[in-house]
Amino acid sequence: MTDLTPMPALGRAAVSSLRAGALTISVNEAVALAGLALRRGAAPPAPMGLVLPGPGRWSAGQAVAAFWTGPGQWMIEAEGRAGEDVARALKTRHPDCSVTEQTDGWVAFEIVSVAGGAPIVRLMEKLINVDAAGFGPGCATRTGLEHMSVFVIRRTEDRLAIIGMRTLAGSLWHAIETAAMRQQEEPA
Repeated sequence: MTDLTPMPALGRAAVSSLRAGALTISVNEAVALAGLALRRGAAPPAPMGLVLPGPGRWSAGQAVAAFWTGPGQWMIEAEGRAGEDVARALKTRHPDCSVTEQTDGWVAFEIVSVAGGAPIVRLMEKLINVDAAGFGPGCATRTGLEHMSVFVIRRTEDRLAIIGMRTLAGSLWHAIETAAMRQQEEPA
């Protein structure tokens, strides 16, 4: 019989959390993702009461969060609901929108600092081509990380998320881990 048990993004035996100095990096296997796009002439909905953010922004509500991915398009995040059909629930509530299931196509890395925002800014400066100092809480963008395309979300001053293609999970982990470990070795 075929084994259809879901496999973690980094594989069954891989480490899914790492501490490097002030930073903790972990894979968020619990987040559900769904793409939501407006159809021509449609007004933006408020999924589960969330006001959808504008360009370059991320917003969080009670049950969901969202970041802007393009004109009339957002990625909806539902923490702790990866095992549910969040896309179907969104489609049922918002039939005038196009909704696509995205959970299995992406991997989310959460990076938390126990020393405030400075370690997050230094890590961003090593990994991505954005103005890290100007990329404050609530900012989100799509950018390159080494040879990969990723979404980067500054959730709070001391918390950053990097969401990339699931097929590149190992390469993303390696890039983030390497930069964090090198940062740990540098003088503050």
